[in-house]
Amino acid sequence: MLTVLAERAGARPPFDTHTVRTPSGGRHLYFTAPAGLDLGNTAGQHGRGLGWLIDTRGRGGYVLAAGSTIDGRPYTVEHDTTPAPLPDWLRRQLAPPPAPAAPARAAPQLGAGRRAAYLHAVLTAEVDRVAAATKPGRNHALFTAAHALGKLVAGGELDHDQVGDLLTSAALSTGLRPGETSRTIISGLHTGANRPRTLQPGTAA
Repeated sequence: MLTVLAERAGARPPFDTHTVRTPSGGRHLYFTAPAGLDLGNTAGQHGRGLGWLIDTRGRGGYVLAAGSTIDGRPYTVEHDTTPAPLPDWLRRQLAPPPAPAAPARAAPQLGAGRRAAYLHAVLTAEVDRVAAATKPGRNHALFTAAHALGKLVAGGELDHDQVGDLLTSAALSTGLRPGETSRTIISGLHTGANRPRTLQPGTAA
């Protein structure tokens, strides 16, 4: 199957790399990971998998190394050489899809007056904090902002959906993934809701 995929890509089969034979007769081909690309795990032809009976393991995955045994049958080195770089044609097929473009952030509509101006300033500051965050602190910045704004949401001062939309847009613009973004916002808002915050009339600072 891997040979067929290589032929379709106009490339040579990538067998000149460190190879381990499994007890069942399969092969594990080892490659060095591409710099700057976070590859996970695939199974067969499902999802972003390569094809029938071809599994891949990257971040968060593992394989049994040569010398391991299952029911007395060993994993053995078949081709003892340095792992080759992952071929470009495989890298392109295994690369995760690009993150969806972040929707444009609409200006919050909070009415007029000193109280509205204060809420606008707080909301804008927290959203901008998230948008300016970089690795490895992006998720922490998002949780902190959601926690702070969650207090005002629970106190009835800010709209839950609007806060969620603005934080989502800011987080996606930094490269955070949608699933991670959603979980962090929900967690932050829920934690902040444990301490509802209601502004006093005339609040301006």
